[in-house]
Amino acid sequence: MLDINWRGLLLPLAYLAVLTGTFVTFSTVYRRRKALQSANLAPWFGPHLQRNIYLSLLHMEPEEGSEKAPKIPDSVIRAALLRRAVEDINRIIQIRTAKAACSSLLQRGSVGDDLWQRFQRAEKEMEDELRDVVMEANALVPGWGQIIFQSANEIAANKVLRDRLDEIEAQADSEKEWWEKRRAAIQTEFMKELDNESEKSNTRPSTSSADEPVLVDGNTPSTPSGGLKKRKGKK
Repeated sequence: MLDINWRGLLLPLAYLAVLTGTFVTFSTVYRRRKALQSANLAPWFGPHLQRNIYLSLLHMEPEEGSEKAPKIPDSVIRAALLRRAVEDINRIIQIRTAKAACSSLLQRGSVGDDLWQRFQRAEKEMEDELRDVVMEANALVPGWGQIIFQSANEIAANKVLRDRLDEIEAQADSEKEWWEKRRAAIQTEFMKELDNESEKSNTRPSTSSADEPVLVDGNTPSTPSGGLKKRKGKK
């Protein structure tokens, strides 16, 4: 039977116990601090107004002096939930657009971990939000949760198109005014060039009569040299 020297093992065991206790304490404190910092981080998105409106309509409290809460039509509640889904679509698009940029900046060290934690928390909140919207839609209308985000996506796309058209129409008046000014400036410059050309033609000196071309009549007699040649031949 082995004889164990417990007195010799007491010091190593005490060292391991202290080391383990220190590690557990440090890990607990670190996690609590990280959780506290994460809770104190600013949210990625602002308040969800459409969700608050939907919840307010769904849980309408009775007015003062009344025992029952006012009855909200189902069409109003469904419209509020659809508007909530449209806002969720817009936020999903923003998250997808920012994810690649945030990941690249984090790998380069251009941003800190706080920004990435904010983004991850926003992404997790959106997953819970989408799940909640689907459940609420199925509770209002069976099977609506499968197509509510398709309808919300179409509404969001139409809104973007209308905003773009309104922006183009707003710029049309200013661009028309700019073109009118530009056309007037071009016309003014063209008239100035015409005036300068006319002034130059009026101030150009007239040519002398000696420089004018002389017209020769074809019926004039031949030169004297021909006559002399003929006379010599007769002799």
